[in-house]
Amino acid sequence: MAERDVAYWYPMRVTYNRELKVKERLDALDIETYIPMRYQIVVRGGNRRRLLVPAIHNLIFVHSSQANITNLKMTDPTMEPLRYIMHKSHEDKDAPATIVRVPDAQMENFIKATKIDDDSLVYLNYEEYLSKPGKRVLIIDGPFTGVEGVIKRIKKNRQVVVAIDDLAAVMITAVPRSYLKELEDSNR
Repeated sequence: MAERDVAYWYPMRVTYNRELKVKERLDALDIETYIPMRYQIVVRGGNRRRLLVPAIHNLIFVHSSQANITNLKMTDPTMEPLRYIMHKSHEDKDAPATIVRVPDAQMENFIKATKIDDDSLVYLNYEEYLSKPGKRVLIIDGPFTGVEGVIKRIKKNRQVVVAIDDLAAVMITAVPRSYLKELEDSNR
């Protein structure tokens, strides 16, 4: 089986905030997708409403093969706004850019952390996350049980941060120390 025919998680950009429309179409085609969502107060026509909106605009994660996604982009007008996210090697400047894929374990951990409707989740600019050193932990109690993250000092407080390399990071603000188990492997 060719690499292009194997299903992976592909983070993809979606132009003009059409990520929910693209997700709806992919769901109809039985293709697994994920968009981190959060509630936001929106005022329309003088009325305040609490709406579920994408937490990171213009981003959708698609679990399928590259061949299938590329075929859909070429044949289905609803998929036209999808764009692969590319990674350029910092070591080899002459190497071609590669399509970014998210490892299954990392994606499952991110989904587990962000699927919970909780006000203690704060989405971070990925660069904020990178600059802080930290220790790898596992949350062993509470609503985020089973989520792995990194303890980071953010705004003078110790927080658990769950990230997808080079793309997105979410901070869980209310995890008591007693709910944390330090993990040996700090490189992931």
